Amino acid sequence: MGAADPALRWYDVPEAAELWEGDLVDVELDGEPVLIVHHLDGSYAAFQGLCPHQEVLLADGTWDEDSCVLACSGHLWEFDLVSGRGINPAGSTLYRYQVEASDGAVRVA
Repeated sequence: MGAADPALRWYDVPEAAELWEGDLVDVELDGEPVLIVHHLDGSYAAFQGLCPHQEVLLADGTWDEDSCVLACSGHLWEFDLVSGRGINPAGSTLYRYQVEASDGAVRVA
């Protein structure tokens, strides 16, 4: 799986390994909602699963896999799911988790 940081707690995410490229899924890891994204280029990213505005589940939002923009279903806040950066409004950033993907397995720290 690579050189994982031993100070971090890693979780296997079998739901992510089954995602098609361009898709996303919400999972619960250690009691926290986490949003997993499988980008069109084959890479993975993981972010906090709730919108920082009103804690709406981000996986319920509108996802544009080509632009990598997710609009929250609550009040249409938009986030770049490559970086986690807020687009509208700017200045709001999603927490990003570390991800490892190899040999068909996906893990999040």
